[in-house]
Parts: sequence; C-alpha cells; structure tokens
Amino acid sequence: MNTLKAEKRDMTTKAKKLRREGYVTGVIYGRELKESIPLKMEKSAVERILKTGGKGSQVMLEVDGNTYDALIKEIDYDSLKGQLLEIDFQALVSNEKVHSVAEIILLNHEAIQEGVIQQMLQEVSYKALPAALVDKIKIDVSSMKVGDTLKVEDLDIAKNPDIELHTPLDTTIATVIEVRSSQTEDADEETAEA
Repeated sequence: MNTLKAEKRDMTTKAKKLRREGYVTGVIYGRELKESIPLKMEKSAVERILKTGGKGSQVMLEVDGNTYDALIKEIDYDSLKGQLLEIDFQALVSNEKVHSVAEIILLNHEAIQEGVIQQMLQEVSYKALPAALVDKIKIDVSSMKVGDTLKVEDLDIAKNPDIELHTPLDTTIATVIEVRSSQTEDADEETAEA
C-alpha cells in the first residue's frame, strides 16, 4: 500500500498561496477522529500516488507522526489549468464498512476483430470493510464478439461475499457493436433509392 506524507495545514494561509508553493490541500475525516484535519501535501508526492491510484484507492497517510489507513474519497481538479486542487481522505476503521468506488479498466480491446467495444460504465459503487476494498477492476475483453454485453453481475466483485454492491447487477458495463463503414452505408442508400 502506498504511503503519503502530509502536514496539518495552517488555515490562516490561503489554499491558492499553498498551491503556488507546490502543495495540494486536502482534509482527512472519519468517525474515530475528533474533528477533520486540514492537510497540505507536496504536489509531487500526491501525483506519484495518483499515478497508480485514484478515487477509491487506499493509502497510508502520515500526518505529523500519526499514521492513518485512509481512503481517497474525492479528487478536485481544475481542468482548465490542468491543476490538482484538493484531495479528501476518509480515515478507515478496520471493523466498519465504508462506501467506495472501483474504476473499471477494459484490457485487450484492440484484440476484438469485428466490431468495436463501447464502455458505458466507468466505475462500480460498493460498500466493504477496509480489508476487502478494491480500487480497480481489470477485465479482459479480448474474447468478446459483436452483440456480446458485459454486465456488473459478470464481475468477480459481484460474487465476493465481503462486498455489498450499490451499482445494480443488471447495469451494462460494455457491449461490442458492429461497425459499418460509410462506403457500405452509401451503397445501401443508393440501393434503397433505386
């Protein structure tokens, strides 16, 4: 599990100033914390963590000598500036289920010979104990053919008794559709007109 060092943030310093100095602001909260703790973290350290994880990832958060098993709950970006603004964490309690999401990653879609895969669902919402948390679901779709559909119920996470899914089981994740070239469509239209 990745470890991220953070410092308690002095709230008299504005977030904009901290960002200019190379920090990302954030907060950690949780049932066992007396109050939420405002944080500042080095931008480079946060970016390193986000290369392998994201929303729903578990990290060990070190804050001024204390270590928290934490879940990344929110990541705030300024898409216009391409800038990471804030990251929020939830401190986990080992015997308490927590709401999270797992990102769906389709593998080997280039192996599909006929048709093209369309991904309709990007993440699955669920509740689980910290020991059962999943941040990414990787699915090999190379054997899918035109007309095949992948649903949430087909995933291993749906069969895991330690995970309580919140995304409906009949939700479509991906489907393979037939690709018709524009030349074929033009020929069909000409035939229909004649």
